[in-house]
Amino acid sequence: MSAAACLLSEEQFLCCICLDVFIDPVTVPCGHNFCKTCITQHWKVNSARCCCPMCKKQFTARPELFVNTFISEMAAEFRQSAGRKSSAGAQVHVAKPGEITCDVCTGTKLKAEKSCLTCFASYCGIHLDPHQTSERLKTHQLTEPVQNLEGRVCTEHQKPLELFCKTDQMCVCSICTVSGHEKHNITSLQDEFEVKRAALQQAEDEIQQRIRETWTSSRQLKCLKTHSKEDAESEIANGVRIFTVLMQSAERRLNELIETIEEKQRRTEEEADGRLREQEQEVSALMKRSAKVQQLLRTQDHLHLLQNFRNSAAGTKNPTEAGVRLPSYEGTAVKAVAELEETLGREKEELLHRAVLRRLQHYAVDLTLDPLTANPWLVLSDDGKRVRCGEVRTDLPDNAERFSLYNSVLAQQSFSSGRFYYEVQVTGKTDWTLGVVKGSVNRKGIIPLSPLNGYWAVGLRNRHEYLTLASPVVSLRPTSSPQRVGVFVSYEERRVSFYDVDEAVHLHSFRDCCFTETLCPFFSPGLHHGGTNSAPLIISPVDHSED
Repeated sequence: MSAAACLLSEEQFLCCICLDVFIDPVTVPCGHNFCKTCITQHWKVNSARCCCPMCKKQFTARPELFVNTFISEMAAEFRQSAGRKSSAGAQVHVAKPGEITCDVCTGTKLKAEKSCLTCFASYCGIHLDPHQTSERLKTHQLTEPVQNLEGRVCTEHQKPLELFCKTDQMCVCSICTVSGHEKHNITSLQDEFEVKRAALQQAEDEIQQRIRETWTSSRQLKCLKTHSKEDAESEIANGVRIFTVLMQSAERRLNELIETIEEKQRRTEEEADGRLREQEQEVSALMKRSAKVQQLLRTQDHLHLLQNFRNSAAGTKNPTEAGVRLPSYEGTAVKAVAELEETLGREKEELLHRAVLRRLQHYAVDLTLDPLTANPWLVLSDDGKRVRCGEVRTDLPDNAERFSLYNSVLAQQSFSSGRFYYEVQVTGKTDWTLGVVKGSVNRKGIIPLSPLNGYWAVGLRNRHEYLTLASPVVSLRPTSSPQRVGVFVSYEERRVSFYDVDEAVHLHSFRDCCFTETLCPFFSPGLHHGGTNSAPLIISPVDHSED
């Protein structure tokens, strides 16, 4: 029996109704065979006429059905043989809640491995065998298991939805192209799937970019909030220092000053907190939408993607600006003190300037010069704190980081957020330039040193000419020659400020700077000039002794 079963083809043991190997096969009067349950159910559904599903021969009365024992034994032997083959390669799993089940399994339902868009049924690994071995069933279109197979059929023509009408933006069947969609722009599901998938990918990229921008904006808001609090606390402390010098009669005004500053800080925090909540909600919504888009991107189901594309691929709104500006506390104490008696005079001004500088010095950073960026004419100290122009050009590799034309060098440290401050001794020099530059600044060509080219700096020329490297250059007129220059940068406030440390005098500030990348402290000791400018620039430790 086993040898005979092996000589017969699989199609001879398939029921044309369930497309599976016969179970309790019966023979109808026309000679065709079916599973007893399949033909009984077929006749029950189609009770108006009793006919053979194969040859359509009608019977005057419903035939009495008896199991064909010969075919039953042959089918059982074949099923056993096929089961051994399929069990060697197919993996079957009992379906879990929510998983798509096999439509053929009786009793315990197995998890479906594939869905057939021709049969409109889902099959487990065992019942999928006929579609993989039968020449007739191999032509059927298989896909990953999907629910609602009826939704993949044209409701008007009962044909598979295998085309896409670009004119009406809907899935259609082959008959629709000549009935209702003639002369429309028709394409395959696969082609439109790729188009829509590309659009979804673009939408996902925009969402991720929006998330990054929102996180950046949130980080800036948090920094502004922190800076606002620090400035408020620092300015209160400055006010206390100033008013302590005065007579007890100033106590009432000191309390008014503190109350004013604290009110500004409170309003700033309340506004920042409101903005942060809005942006956190926006990020949450964007991440949920991103999850839906990513789920669509992972699917290979053309129809599912196209049916859900419109809601998922909608464009994103423009980034919400931070919308919170840091209040200016600087000068609050000045206004309060200015209302006092004129006896404060110059001592008052000096106290204020010192207080401002002390506040900035709290952001001092320890810098070290980077020899990989130094121009070959420069000489750096072993500790990386001093740089001067030498009399001989050193033979150094022309790496990408090195300045080749300007006598410049960068610090090893770089900054992309927050605040930082450092001081440089310029004593004995006739030419120097200090400031910060973009990390990507041009280090090989000859370009004007200006904010437009990524330089925010001030300098000295010809011993007495102090200037800002802007477009155009602006001359500075300090009351005395600075011996130590302090440089303060606030990334979020987009500000670079320069101070005469010894005199506690503000020299210049670049405001509303376009910071879009990492910033690096920048040093240029100028040319040697026959020894007249041989003194080094020295990165000085910040003195906190007055705190």
